Amino acid sequence: MSTATGAALRYNPYDYEIHEDPYPTYRRLRAEAPVYRNDELGFWALSRHADVTAAFRDSTRFSSRHGVSLDPAASGPHAHRTMSFLAMDPPRHTRMRALVSRGFTPRRVVELEDRIRALTVHHLEAAIEQGSFDFVGDFAGLLPMDVISELMGVPPADRAELRRLADLLVHREEGVQDVPRAGVEAALVLAGYYADMISQRRSQRTDDLTSALIDAEIDGDRLTDDEITAFLFLMVVAGNETTTKLLANAWYWAWRTPEAKELAFAQDPDEAPIDGWVEETLRYDASTQMLTRLVTEPVELHGTVLEEGDTALLLVGSANRDEAVFEEPDSYDLTRDPSSLVSFGVGRHFCLGASLARLETRICLEELVRRIADYEIDAAAAERFHSINVRGFAHLPTTVVAR
Repeated sequence: MSTATGAALRYNPYDYEIHEDPYPTYRRLRAEAPVYRNDELGFWALSRHADVTAAFRDSTRFSSRHGVSLDPAASGPHAHRTMSFLAMDPPRHTRMRALVSRGFTPRRVVELEDRIRALTVHHLEAAIEQGSFDFVGDFAGLLPMDVISELMGVPPADRAELRRLADLLVHREEGVQDVPRAGVEAALVLAGYYADMISQRRSQRTDDLTSALIDAEIDGDRLTDDEITAFLFLMVVAGNETTTKLLANAWYWAWRTPEAKELAFAQDPDEAPIDGWVEETLRYDASTQMLTRLVTEPVELHGTVLEEGDTALLLVGSANRDEAVFEEPDSYDLTRDPSSLVSFGVGRHFCLGASLARLETRICLEELVRRIADYEIDAAAAERFHSINVRGFAHLPTTVVAR
């Protein structure tokens, strides 16, 4: 595939070259084909901020009922079985989100802060003691799974295996344009694990989200076991993978941008612009790059008509780099106003876990700048994670200088 200026414009989210750097292609899509058609895979791609935002808000014409993935095996009328309310429209979405919110409350997230910090320090001190370590494998990949597991009540002994299964679900081998066999098998194992955990909690409640979801009730309406399983499944995939990638992306881009690194590390750790670091990473290199929608009636955009039944890709990663909204969008600037980013979606499907992801990332970056004076990344040995929805690193070799 070539995306050089003058070459034929082609966008395929399965291509490994896109995983390495999608942003030159996004730039061309916004300029040359804001409503781009891929006939081979049967989708339209919307790349401009205004169009992506409008589609997020228009849940009537851009439906979520077939899920958010382009993978044939993960999309369609049964997508809610693994994507929970991400694959629902009102009124089903309204009901499901309201019930889940009874268990997954802001208070429950806030109460996790001390535990998140303790887990962060535990993993970070072990990594720093080595001097050189894999930022993903030894730190960023461990913490989010621990946090999600603590929230759900998954015992420590099971967490490494659940993370391995979650990785299999979203990893894509080159040339494979669907969920691979290993991913399908992993999904079945995860679903079985959560079904067993729910059954145990029904017999004996514990102080965790799983028990809270069992007890969640609105006017006599409760979640079924299948609905709870789907939500837990969503949490371990979305809540684990995206935060892992967000942390590593923040670490990588600060290193690649001397001004950002100096701002984060060359002063009193308590004065580091942590919130700006989190938000700019969410904009500049979002871990969630795109989400799909089902077109329910003809929609005309930029002289092109999307027909009923078509699939539309909302390119979040492109919208966050739109020069019509962000000044110098290809600059990584920790002092930027982040108010227009669309990394967590917009409207009724705004990510329920956004506050938890932000909290985890803020705590991690705070503890990193408190303990580390400087660091280097072995970019030649870094490895990208290959997925159509999630962007980030599988391995990020790091050497640190402790404070």
